[in-house]
Amino acid sequence: MKGKKSIRMIAALMSASMGIAAVPAIAPSAVSAETASAEEKVVFSTDFEDGDVSMFTNRGDNDTTVLSASDEASVSGSTSMLASGRSKDWNGPAFRLDDKLKPYTEYYISAKVKGRYYTNATFSFQYTNSDGETKYSNLVQNLNGGDWMSVENVKVSFTDEMTDVYVYFEGGQDDLFIDDFVVTEASQVEIEQDIPGLKDVFANDFKVGTALTPSALSSKPTMDLVEKHFSGSITAGNEMKPDAVLNQAACQSYFEETGDDTVPQISFSAAKPLLNYCQKNNIPVRIHTLVWHSQTPDWFFKEGYANDGEWVSKEKMLKRMENYIKAYFETLTELYPDIDFYACDVVNEAWLEDGNPRQPGEQGSGGSAKSAWVQVFGDNSFIEPAFTFARKYAPDGCKLYYNDYNEYMDGKLNAMVAMAKELKEKGLIDGIGMQSHLDARQSLDAAFPSVSMYNKALDKYCELGLDIQVTELDATTPENPTEADFKVQADYYKGIWDAIYAHKDNISAVVVWGVTDDGSWRAKKYPLLFDADYKAKPAFYSIVDGREVPVPAVKYGDADCDGEILLNDAILIMQAVGNPDAYGINGFEKTHITEQGSINGDVANTGDGLTNADALAIQKYLLNLIDKLPE
Repeated sequence: MKGKKSIRMIAALMSASMGIAAVPAIAPSAVSAETASAEEKVVFSTDFEDGDVSMFTNRGDNDTTVLSASDEASVSGSTSMLASGRSKDWNGPAFRLDDKLKPYTEYYISAKVKGRYYTNATFSFQYTNSDGETKYSNLVQNLNGGDWMSVENVKVSFTDEMTDVYVYFEGGQDDLFIDDFVVTEASQVEIEQDIPGLKDVFANDFKVGTALTPSALSSKPTMDLVEKHFSGSITAGNEMKPDAVLNQAACQSYFEETGDDTVPQISFSAAKPLLNYCQKNNIPVRIHTLVWHSQTPDWFFKEGYANDGEWVSKEKMLKRMENYIKAYFETLTELYPDIDFYACDVVNEAWLEDGNPRQPGEQGSGGSAKSAWVQVFGDNSFIEPAFTFARKYAPDGCKLYYNDYNEYMDGKLNAMVAMAKELKEKGLIDGIGMQSHLDARQSLDAAFPSVSMYNKALDKYCELGLDIQVTELDATTPENPTEADFKVQADYYKGIWDAIYAHKDNISAVVVWGVTDDGSWRAKKYPLLFDADYKAKPAFYSIVDGREVPVPAVKYGDADCDGEILLNDAILIMQAVGNPDAYGINGFEKTHITEQGSINGDVANTGDGLTNADALAIQKYLLNLIDKLPE
C-alpha cells in the first residue's frame, strides 16, 4: 500500500451526510481471519503518502491538536499523520463516520499508532444521541509501548438515531503518529440456525437473557443471536446505571430555580434505543442498577450537586435517595408502560470480600474500594432505605434484588446472607443476584471458583427462601487460548450450568453478560458462548447437549406470540406472505414472524404454511364470524 496514492472513500459513500452515527462494540473486537476476509469491501484507506490529512480533524474548538503529514515516523513508507500540540489527554485526531458510512451495517477499522517517545493511547468513539447528549466510550485501551501499536479489525456499526459520530485516538499529551488507517465493510454473516436456542432449551426452567449496549442494535448478526438465544431478558450494560441516568446540569438548574437540591433530575436518553427495542419486541427487562458506589458521580453526594461541594448530610441524602428512586421508576414506567420490568438490582456491590462495607471516599480518589454512600452514611445503613423506597415506588411485578460479584467467597457470602435475612423479615427484598463473573483458567482444578464452591454458594442463597437470579454470567479462559483451553472452558460452563439447573426451582433467570466474545468487557479472555464470528463455541454445546427443547403449546392465531389474538397477528401474516425477506422467519425487520409464530398463524387449511387465507381467518374470528381457530 505504501508509495501509492491513498484510496479514498467509494464515490457512492461520498454523498451528502446521512445523519447517522456509529456505535462501536463495547470492547476491542478481535475478528478472526475467516471473518475479516478478502470478500469484505475496503471503503476507506489511507497511508498518508499523499500528504492529505483532511479527512481527520481535532475534537473541536477546545482541542489544541494540530494535524499534519510527517516524515518523522511511518510503518513501511515515508509518511504518517502527526497529531501534535495536544494539551489535554482527550485531545487527538478524529475521523467522522456518520457522513460516510451506512446505518445498520458492520465495519472493521484497523490502524497503527505510535507516540513520539512512548505510546500511551486509547482508541475511542463519541456520538450525539437523539436528546442532543454526547456519549463517549473506549474501543481499544492500553495501546502502550515504545513502538507502533496496532488497532486491528475493531467492529463498529450504528443506527440512524445517532449523529456527530467519530472514532478517535486519545490518551496522554504526547505527540501521536497515525498510519495505515483502513475502514472495511464486513461481509454479511448468517448465524447458525440449525442449533437449539438457549432460551428455548430452558423455557420451562428460567428466563435466559443477555446484556446489551445500543451498539448491538445496529449489528444484524448480533441481534439475530439475541432473538434466537437470549430474548428471555435484556439488561442494559451501562445505560441504566446512575451515571447514565443522573443529569448534573439539570440537577443544578432545578436547584437554582427552586432552592431545593433534594430532587435529582434524571433522563433515560442513553437507554432509549434499548428500551425501544425491548418494548417493540415484548422482551422483559432487568433494571441494573439503582444504588451503587461505582458509576455514581461524586457530585450526586455534594451540596448543590457541585463537583467541589461539601458532602451532604445523611438526612439530605435520604431525601435525595427517595426522590431519585421515585423519579427513576415513575419516569421509566411512564415512558414504557408496556415493558415488563420484572427485576431490579436495588443495591449493587456494597460488601467487600471479607464481609465488611467499603471504605468511605470519592470514586476519583479511591477507586473501587471507596464508596460515597459509606462516606455519607458511615456504613452500609443506606441499604435498607434503598430497598424501602424501591418497594414503595417499583412497578407491580418488579422484584427487588441485592446484586454482587465474588458472591461465593465466605466473608461476602455471610454478609449477604445476614443482610438478606433482615431485609426479608421486613418484606423488602425478593431475591439475590449472583453476578457470576467466573474464571475457567487452565483446568477444572485451577478454576475459580470451583464448581463445588459455586454450588455451595447456591445452596446457601437458596436456603434463604428468596428468588435467585444469575445476573452477569461469563467465564474467562487464559489469554491467547488454545483448543485445550476452550475444552476446559466448556467443561467448566457445563459444571456451573448443571449446578444452576439443579437449583432451578429457586432460580428465575440466567443472564449471560454479553453476546459474543469480542463485545465482552473481558474480551481478551474470550468469556462467552459465541465467538467473534457469531459461531457457537464448545461452551455452548456443553450446556445444551443432551437436553431436549420443550415443545411449546400452539396458540392458534397468535402469530406475533404476545399471548393474544389481535388484528396485529393478521397484519404480520400478510407482511410475512407479501415480503418474506423482510418479515419471514429469517427476515431483517425487527417485527418479523418467528418459527413458533408461523405455526400459531397457520389457521386456515392447516399444514400448507402461511397464506393470506390465514390472515382472513383471524379477522373472521375477531369479527365473531367463526367461533374458533383453526378454521
